[in-house]
Amino acid sequence: MSASPLIRRRTLIAGGAGLALAGCDRVIGQPTVREIVFRGEDMHRGLQRALSNRDALAPEFRPDQMSPRFRTNGTRDPGTADYAALRAGRFADWRLTVDGLVARPLSLSLADIGAFPQRAQITRHDCVEGWSAIGKWQGPQLGAVLRAAGLRDGARYIVFRCADLYGGAPYYESIDLIDAFHPQTILAWAMNDRFLDVGHGAPLRLRVERQLGYKHAKYLMRVTAVASLDGIGKGRGGYWEDNVDYDWWAGI
Repeated sequence: MSASPLIRRRTLIAGGAGLALAGCDRVIGQPTVREIVFRGEDMHRGLQRALSNRDALAPEFRPDQMSPRFRTNGTRDPGTADYAALRAGRFADWRLTVDGLVARPLSLSLADIGAFPQRAQITRHDCVEGWSAIGKWQGPQLGAVLRAAGLRDGARYIVFRCADLYGGAPYYESIDLIDAFHPQTILAWAMNDRFLDVGHGAPLRLRVERQLGYKHAKYLMRVTAVASLDGIGKGRGGYWEDNVDYDWWAGI
């Protein structure tokens, strides 16, 4: 992929959202500013989704191209008593719940996650704030986990809920089934050949490589198949989408 589409997209998004770390600056919080910054986003999304091949792979890189430093952003540590207890126990008691419109709800330990076929990929993380970094990620494909759970016919979206809290409620994000079953969409437990550290989302995070970084939910606790996003948060499918008008489909 050439750099120019990404630069144009960042001009649309980071021009406003980049004013703030993770999009919560007072300026971008003003409704008039949000409307100006994000007005072109729906048009851009529609054009991009119509013209792009969503099955195409994101670029992958060689080990010598990995970034010497991979920044953390968003939540650096959930800071809750529940998460602290899981961390103190090295996540032995952590479980990923897979539920909703599935035939076989799952409760997966880290050992269970490791028992799935694994995918390792070196990809570029593109943040809405305007920075990028290349890192290596490993974990099972989300599609394999969803197949093990058995999606029901009505499922259209996959919702992720996390251990970090925003406004007292778990952080949340969502993707559709096209991205969920993309071969590079994985549930990553390792980064750069090591277990995830807390800042990067331990013990498990989403990697959805065809989308901007805010879609890559960290500290995963629950994966839920749903028919509609109407009942998720304020109905736009993600915390930043609901509260700072980020675009739901953040394809790059």
